[in-house]
Amino acid sequence: MNVVSDSLKSGSALADDYINRFSQVQDLYGDDFRREESWSNRAAWLSDSEGTRVDRKALVDCLRQYNSKHNDHKEVHNSLDLLAQTSTLAVVGGQQSGLFTGSLLVVYKALTIILAAREAQEKLQRPVVPVFWIAGEDHDWDEVNHTYVMTPELQVARIKMDAVPGPKSSVSHIRVSPEQWKQALGHLAALLPDSVNKPEIMQLLNQAAEESGNLSDAFAKLLGILFGELGLILLDSADPDLRQLEVPIFERIIQQNDELGQTYQASASRITGQGYQLQADVAEDGANLFYIYEGNRLLLQKQQGNFVDRKGVVNFTKDELLTELRDHPEKFSNNVLTRPLMQESLLPVLGTVLGQGEISYWAITKDAFPALGLKMPILLPRMSFTLVNGTLRKYMEHFGLSFQDVQHRFDDARRNWLNAETGLHVDPKFEETRSAFEKLYEPLIRELGTIQPGLIPLGEKNKDKILEQISYLERKTKQALEKQHEAALRQWEQIYVSLFPMGKPQERVYNIFYYINRYGFSWIHDILESCKSYTPEHQIIEM
Repeated sequence: MNVVSDSLKSGSALADDYINRFSQVQDLYGDDFRREESWSNRAAWLSDSEGTRVDRKALVDCLRQYNSKHNDHKEVHNSLDLLAQTSTLAVVGGQQSGLFTGSLLVVYKALTIILAAREAQEKLQRPVVPVFWIAGEDHDWDEVNHTYVMTPELQVARIKMDAVPGPKSSVSHIRVSPEQWKQALGHLAALLPDSVNKPEIMQLLNQAAEESGNLSDAFAKLLGILFGELGLILLDSADPDLRQLEVPIFERIIQQNDELGQTYQASASRITGQGYQLQADVAEDGANLFYIYEGNRLLLQKQQGNFVDRKGVVNFTKDELLTELRDHPEKFSNNVLTRPLMQESLLPVLGTVLGQGEISYWAITKDAFPALGLKMPILLPRMSFTLVNGTLRKYMEHFGLSFQDVQHRFDDARRNWLNAETGLHVDPKFEETRSAFEKLYEPLIRELGTIQPGLIPLGEKNKDKILEQISYLERKTKQALEKQHEAALRQWEQIYVSLFPMGKPQERVYNIFYYINRYGFSWIHDILESCKSYTPEHQIIEM
């Protein structure tokens, strides 16, 4: 396995500047993750602010109970033992609970958390544990109910689990039936090519499904299989036992809701004022909390001092909402702007691992932390990878393609190669023919118009038909050339579908088990060994 760095196109200008030009956006964030002093200063602040977070023992007891059910590894319990000690810090990152873990970026986020915790522990000479925050309280089922693999026919195949009709509830509370699991597993089994690894994969996935009544539980079990032996602690934000511990934090968010809202508005204005787009909604009347009513997760907003949902289904005064919180904490959950505050209030967060979209919207929360006596943690960009096997590398070398060619110039490179192979530059030749025809035909039409004006529209119509026939011949010529070079063009297609399926980076589309089926389970750990240290730069893994 060889690892080389190469850039990947960014989806966020703000995140790109945070990673590559921090000085330009420093006022929107906290400490620079690249500076050694940022880590030592953060560690010192966490030691001094132990009292701002929930009781460690209660938190560890809650996490131990959850991990014993879904991630019961000796190394995880060792991490939990360490977390119970006041000297221990954490590197935290999270993701929604996708089908069969979702796309590769979920796995890469877990790898980043583990690697960053190891490095920080060595750097600071104090315990640092990795924690993965499963966003089970999110309710967008359509974002998590599918995943993708590549078929032998070079098609990107979607595996989807349809939801049973019901309330729009948190993913962790949406029941998944045995029949739904069976259908999704059957689809995956049909798409994965036979391999020495496939029986073990399907056995593990079937076992996780049998022991899980929802996507979040299965997600946790699979993360445990992949990373439990590396000591990765799991946390489900929808865990009812955890929600009990969160009541005091929710109380403060409700009591200081106006102040928090003002900080979000001010930050949003600074971000847009510097020319960046907002990556999260910052409603002027937003309460940035969800309330679960009859199974539906309703986003609260403020109207005339009360907390209501958009449709007016629920309506609470501040005191009524606080009473409801104390009586029914399980009915409350965070949105993207209050989740960082909750994470900071629960765990001694040294650094939090974020994707580019998350880095962008966390900028909105910077001034909300001090409002609760907290401080924004170090934001660590998730590590990014593209897997390139030997066959793909051979094809790319044969066609003289770099990774950047595939990413930015693929269609042009493919067309130029085909033209060079045939010795016939189809596009310019037909363009030249069209231009020459129009140059000759336009004067003729004008001349015919002197004979009879009605001949002009007839001539224009005739010209369009001839141009249409030239275009038809051009298409047929290209099809004939592609047929003539069908085998080589299939290799071109394999390169692109493998590296940029659906025009997106590989890590945002394909599922981890597609690659485990080919390379076995060990390659995930091999990445950890191959990456000598954390880096925010995109890396190509040559398998």
